[in-house]
Amino acid sequence: MVLKSILETCVVDQRNQIMQTDLGVDRDSLEKIKLRKEFITIITGIRRSGKSTLMHQLIHQLDQDFAYFHFEDPRIFGFSLDDFPKLEEVLGDTSYYFFDEIQNVPQWELFVRKLHDQGKVICITGSNASLLSKELGTRLTGRNITKELFPFNYNEYCTFYSYKQDSDSAAKFMNDGGIPLFLKTHEITYLHQLLRDILYRDIIARYGIRNGKLVEELTLFLISNIAKPYSLNGLKKTFNLGSANSVSDYVSWLEDSYLFFSLPRFSWSLKSVAVNQKKIYSIDTGFAQANSLSFSSDKGRLFENMIYLSLRRKFTDLYYFREKGECDFVVKEKEKVTQVVQACFELNSDNLQREMNGLKEAMDFFGLQEGTIVTLIQTDLFINDDKHIRVVSANDWLKLNP
Repeated sequence: MVLKSILETCVVDQRNQIMQTDLGVDRDSLEKIKLRKEFITIITGIRRSGKSTLMHQLIHQLDQDFAYFHFEDPRIFGFSLDDFPKLEEVLGDTSYYFFDEIQNVPQWELFVRKLHDQGKVICITGSNASLLSKELGTRLTGRNITKELFPFNYNEYCTFYSYKQDSDSAAKFMNDGGIPLFLKTHEITYLHQLLRDILYRDIIARYGIRNGKLVEELTLFLISNIAKPYSLNGLKKTFNLGSANSVSDYVSWLEDSYLFFSLPRFSWSLKSVAVNQKKIYSIDTGFAQANSLSFSSDKGRLFENMIYLSLRRKFTDLYYFREKGECDFVVKEKEKVTQVVQACFELNSDNLQREMNGLKEAMDFFGLQEGTIVTLIQTDLFINDDKHIRVVSANDWLKLNP
């Protein structure tokens, strides 16, 4: 439990901080979020991706009073469901309520539902997709709209640095990534500490994992192998775990915290999709480089991760294709495949035929007339049997798919 006097102090301090904080770059998501009393707005994503700043930007758009509370304030350690009535009294009666990292409080959804039933406009943030979906699926079904927030996209990155959108800035974006505070400070150790915070606060402590070192080693292995396939059995053998189910839990928790995304191999059979090898991608290319054990000079995988993120920001139903050859990305919308995309840092005489064949095989398989190869700087057009393969530069691609 928390004293009412402490809550009063926190509310005043937090509100003052909001009004004095530099709001930075307007996020592209800002204009897409419409606060309405019919739905609870949920902003979710990895720690330090800018969720709180986006919430502050939403608050500054208001022309009326609001209530705000951040549940990671260390002064409210031990806050529980029983403390919500005191918090509600301290916040006062208003139409708009904003709650930051509310998933830290067990059964928070009971309080939020109460406010929603009263016709209040509610916006919340959270860093764990699993906890949010679990609680929303029980007591808040049909009452919420969830918005995922990623680190800066290419457009936001260029705005932040006042860069011209060209091949040079696209290459820099690939290396830097988009985590806002890192872009401001370029402190590599910040990205190291961010990884440890996520592992030990959002995963190891939350799920009561005894062998934290194992989870850390698994994470470093995955982040050093982005854009490569993995299997649960393979990871089980590599880390000498007794059960593939344990590995599955670890990977799921890493994904729920938005550290990684797993890309399944395409199949019309759901069973095959479940058992086939998946490919692993990181939430941010700069974050991956900083925490990788051995990235060396392999820009190809980093480039592929960047293109994956540009697609994942827009689509959730994504796959890779592999038969005789391989196509990096398959986009499925409403049960229909609409795009096939290859990511190739640089086309040359050694890889051109392989990239073309893999893409064309996927185009034939899905009955598509067009396919795309994204490179760092090259542009071209190939026409074969009435099929068009466009080669586009990363800059042009990212401007359209930020």
